Amino acid sequence: MPWDFWLIFLFLSIVLPWRGRERMRHFLARPEVSGRERIRLFVSTILFQWLLATMVAWRGFARGLTVAQLGLAKGSIGSTVLLTLIGATLVAAAHWMNLRRLAASNHPAAEKLRAMAARLFPQSAAETVFFTILAVTAGICEEFIFRGFVIAALFGAGLSNWTAVIVSSLMFGAAHLYQGKGGSAGTGLLGILFASVRIAYHSIFPVVIWHAVLDIVAGIAGARYFATRAAGEADLNTGRL
Repeated sequence: MPWDFWLIFLFLSIVLPWRGRERMRHFLARPEVSGRERIRLFVSTILFQWLLATMVAWRGFARGLTVAQLGLAKGSIGSTVLLTLIGATLVAAAHWMNLRRLAASNHPAAEKLRAMAARLFPQSAAETVFFTILAVTAGICEEFIFRGFVIAALFGAGLSNWTAVIVSSLMFGAAHLYQGKGGSAGTGLLGILFASVRIAYHSIFPVVIWHAVLDIVAGIAGARYFATRAAGEADLNTGRL
């Protein structure tokens, strides 16, 4: 693999996870986060992701990677569209039900989600608009980086399909360590599904939509089931004082 590809891999595997965990630690340490601060966070993340994706695309094309190798070719439109629609529906329904189930429990993961939701999930119409733009950005940029570029680079290095699936999914999970060990592991497992579909259909388009839908549902359902309850508990505790 070229030296600049190695640098990108190191950035994605080490710097990106560290940056995400530090930012999450910073926000969770605060008693509350204002709507204006959340919007600033959404906008800065959008800009960062597009900048990173642009840099990765630049180095990829400069090293001779093609549109097809990066998973950007059209392929069979009919089957791709059908897969995208069915997958997006299933992803949205499963994620919504899982968040609703988790919100009713006292599992440690639910407690962390409540803390995250109260500080980071959209809580107004304006915030929801910016969060939706962020979700679409994450779907495009993260899928291009982890399922497009990373898999293309691994194939170029002579690795097999399954090795590329596992390595790219480990990197994807590591990039989400800010969600905790459980969230990172779950994201890595989801990455295996996404990478398998990308390789099977030679396209990142289905998983771009799935990823965006997943994040949009997380923001809307998370705010509904977690942020509301967290705010209610905070009011109750204030009343007791």
